[in-house]
Amino acid sequence: GTLVVVSRDLKRCVPVPPIARTLQAALDEWQSCQPQLRQVYEALNSGAVESQPFDQAACASPLPRAYQWADGSAYINHVELVRKARNAEMPPSFYTDPLMYQGGSDSFIGPRDAVLADESWGIDFEAEVSVVTGDVPMGATPAEAAKAIRLVMLVNDVSLRNLIPNELAKGFGFFQSKPASAFSPVAITPDELGADWKEGRVHRPLTVHLNGQLFGQPDAGTDMIFNFPQLLAHVSKTREMVAGSIIGSGTVSNKQGGLNGSSIAHGGVGYCCLAEVRMYETIETGKPQTSYLQFGDTVRIEMFDRNGASIFGAIEQRVEKYAA
Repeated sequence: GTLVVVSRDLKRCVPVPPIARTLQAALDEWQSCQPQLRQVYEALNSGAVESQPFDQAACASPLPRAYQWADGSAYINHVELVRKARNAEMPPSFYTDPLMYQGGSDSFIGPRDAVLADESWGIDFEAEVSVVTGDVPMGATPAEAAKAIRLVMLVNDVSLRNLIPNELAKGFGFFQSKPASAFSPVAITPDELGADWKEGRVHRPLTVHLNGQLFGQPDAGTDMIFNFPQLLAHVSKTREMVAGSIIGSGTVSNKQGGLNGSSIAHGGVGYCCLAEVRMYETIETGKPQTSYLQFGDTVRIEMFDRNGASIFGAIEQRVEKYAA
């Protein structure tokens, strides 16, 4: 792939191999590359540089592979629902110490690539926000870690729900149940969010459509118990983080009032994964009614600014049968 700088309206782009051939190369030399990339960006937005149409469908992942991909669970409402659905208590430490797992970062799929799986695996989407870091020293405080946040992206962190219980029962964490994730076509610097980047959180609704129907739009800045600087400090407690590390927020989830109080159809903000619907159904009716993703289903994940413009472009993925 080739690194391109994209206009604010996501309509035009400029390839920038003379500055950095890939995003990872830019992150490795951020101090020198970032001012040059910003100069191109400003010229592009003003029409002062030759450009070409930007095609989201032609994008690979901003980082097709990364040195680190660690996903948190910063929205405690999501964790509470999971445990309540199986009559499990919430350990007090979950409110003070972030949950996090280390995912596979050797290969990420593109924002329009298919989700390849088997229906028996219990295919679910998880709409999240993520950040890309520069170098973070071991033992960094949240304030120190905040200075290393370089970029913000969206992510669909697919979960294979029917594989999770047996994996977790082994006591060694996720592996097969967490296939390759897909990130948004565009990664942005936090300042692009203006006042909506505040206290290490993105304060905008994250919009999810399932098969063309609005499924959820919870606010990513609400109910995020641990902000990104805290998540970064958690990761770096016992190790250094290198430039190009990706940290996810976990499934965006707002506190809501049960099935009728949370669904879009009843005026709620909805959900960013199918599991939460199934949890409410289990809590209120004794068993889930909603099925996981089926072949042919399409999920679209996007975030819009206050004027209704797409910020990151869209992740749009169709579920297809995996054939060995």
